[in-house]
Amino acid sequence: MSDHDQSPLPQRIAPPPGSAMARPDFLWGVATASYQIEGAIDADGRLPSIWDTFSAIPGKTLGGDTGEQACEHHARWADDADLIAHLGVDAYRLSIAWPRVMHADGTPNQEGLDFYRRLLTRLGAHGIQRYVTLYHWDLPQHLEDRGGWLNRDTAYRFAEYAALVARELGGLVEGWMTLNEPWCSAFLGYGNGHHAPGLADPRYATQAMHHLLLGHGLGLQAIREHDPGTPAGIVANVGRGTSDSADPADQEAARLYELQHNDWVLQPLLAGSYPADLWDTLWPGSAPLVLPGDMDLIRQPMDFLGINYYFRSNLRSDGAHGFTDVPLADVERTQMGWEVYPQGLEDLLRRFKAVYPNLPPVYITENGMASDDRVEGGRIDDTQRQSYLKRHFAAVSRAIDAGVDVRGYFVWSLMDNFEWAFGYERRFGLVHVDYTTQVRTLKDSARAFQAFLQQRRATATPAALTT
Repeated sequence: MSDHDQSPLPQRIAPPPGSAMARPDFLWGVATASYQIEGAIDADGRLPSIWDTFSAIPGKTLGGDTGEQACEHHARWADDADLIAHLGVDAYRLSIAWPRVMHADGTPNQEGLDFYRRLLTRLGAHGIQRYVTLYHWDLPQHLEDRGGWLNRDTAYRFAEYAALVARELGGLVEGWMTLNEPWCSAFLGYGNGHHAPGLADPRYATQAMHHLLLGHGLGLQAIREHDPGTPAGIVANVGRGTSDSADPADQEAARLYELQHNDWVLQPLLAGSYPADLWDTLWPGSAPLVLPGDMDLIRQPMDFLGINYYFRSNLRSDGAHGFTDVPLADVERTQMGWEVYPQGLEDLLRRFKAVYPNLPPVYITENGMASDDRVEGGRIDDTQRQSYLKRHFAAVSRAIDAGVDVRGYFVWSLMDNFEWAFGYERRFGLVHVDYTTQVRTLKDSARAFQAFLQQRRATATPAALTT
């Protein structure tokens, strides 16, 4: 560690003393996604995905990087499972690659399913709880060729996929998550084209979102039919929006930002409706086609809600009917250029509890930061990441004290990986990956996290550990 941080190793990352997050029933984990770590895009009879197609287009990803190799997790899964156990976490959040486990005709690809069976079984043997996301953005390309999430039929194909995976892997999973960040899939994939499949039209984004959420509802039914009793939910990314201007138009811009970034997903899930201001103000004429019964499917009660949080945005009015992001000067930022603003996570959790009385138990399913980490003398001093996590842990602890039912926290990410359009330059991992040798090296943040978890276990009473 740097000389300016001489505190005991566990305290460099730990939540505040006496925090509910230090209790043995609070779930601590790390997270990854299939396309970002697996590589082996032609193994197991895996089909092409939209990210294979998108990242192969020149200029779509930084440096022309693709997920073809990634972290070679497909080959190194056993060692990676042991690495997760070595960290001492309670749980691991991973995703299934839809193109790896299902043939184009809808039949199971047993070779691909066996890969996940082996991984989940080894994790279970280590006593690690397994939280599985069904869709973390790698849509089979053959479905995109038929319209992707613009085609209502994709929601039904997703339900068939959910049923297949729940049937085949049920009993090896402690929690199911239908979708990861539908906002990103809809807006970045279909609204501004920054992510696969690279389309850019607000009308596409709103229709894609509706079909994604419809797929969630149908998938939830499929999970409960084929793996009854296992908790299931969804993962939403959320962002804090504020304005440094007191002008009412700028304050309204901040409100519209949070409406679009947060309530576009949460309101249909928890209240059964879309925010009208999206179609009336922000994107006139872009309301999706909603058929009778759709919203009842979407608003089915969930066992939990996953929340991913990373940063705050400073908003101003665009002078028309929307908002524009005006970055603040002299604030701490990560390698992504995102402002470090832990208070935003507390603010959002408290607001969601106030606005949505039926808010289910919450897990922080992603939180972390990218930095330009380098191995020097056999170690990686990532002081900023440790400080970042410690402050966000404290923000969640305050939200729990305020009555928000937060039950777990998954740090993003287990290891450096393919960061979508940013390729391999941006490093989010607790564990450093040398992409030439594939050597994994624990960063100082991983060592501090590990030490905190060891201390937590050591101070827990035997009775508490068995409840």
